[in-house]
Amino acid sequence: MLFEPRSGRLAAWGNALLAGLVSPDEAGSSIVGEDAVHRVVGLPGESGPVGLTLALGRMRALGVTGLRVALPAPGHPLGLSGPPEFNARALEAEEAVVAVGAALGLVPEVAEAGPAGDLHVSVTWHCLPVREAPPADVPSLSEAERELAEALREATEVLTRLDVAGSGPVAEAALSAYRARAEAGGEVLAPGYPPRAVRVLALAQRVDLLVSLAYENGHGGAVAASEMAARAEALRPVERVARRALVAAYNSAVEERGR
Repeated sequence: MLFEPRSGRLAAWGNALLAGLVSPDEAGSSIVGEDAVHRVVGLPGESGPVGLTLALGRMRALGVTGLRVALPAPGHPLGLSGPPEFNARALEAEEAVVAVGAALGLVPEVAEAGPAGDLHVSVTWHCLPVREAPPADVPSLSEAERELAEALREATEVLTRLDVAGSGPVAEAALSAYRARAEAGGEVLAPGYPPRAVRVLALAQRVDLLVSLAYENGHGGAVAASEMAARAEALRPVERVARRALVAAYNSAVEERGR
């Protein structure tokens, strides 16, 4: 799973733009981030690729009032509502954005060029028809926050016992970078989101980082097959909970307006 999914940035800043809280230029630059360029293809009314700000304006004209995130994984169609063609594309990308108010969805295709350390990243968002139905398995913010606290506590106990919690210089560097960003007040969500969503997203991102580090650090002290299986068993549900919480946080602006 991506630590900061591009679909999350698109939904968050797209929602802020649709609500009139940010300018098109601010939304566009925030969505692109460190990538070189983002384009949208397949948008109704457009014959070729268009830029993000034009695409968001066109989607507003088509009736789009909000954007939701989907972060599906095999066996877990989180945030999706169909049809199968869109779900398959989103599952392959491991993320997607689903519009509210029009039966449209966006799936990113990422292309990288250049040497390591100087990558040129371009993103093409494929606009596809979706089924207008409630998204699959998305919790409320309060449910997501409770699940995160419980899963983090349980996973920490298991991973500590197996000596595979994130450790070592690579883990410490990643955690230090995360803390520095948080302490610098880096904006994790766009304007218009409730404070609870910011809190849930920050915790979900931290949990996701710890899970990624545990996977990347190899087997640690879990050398026995049974211990390795126990580690995977401990990480799997916490990974799922983190993805559910990310989706709940990114989608909360739409849910708040819907009340």
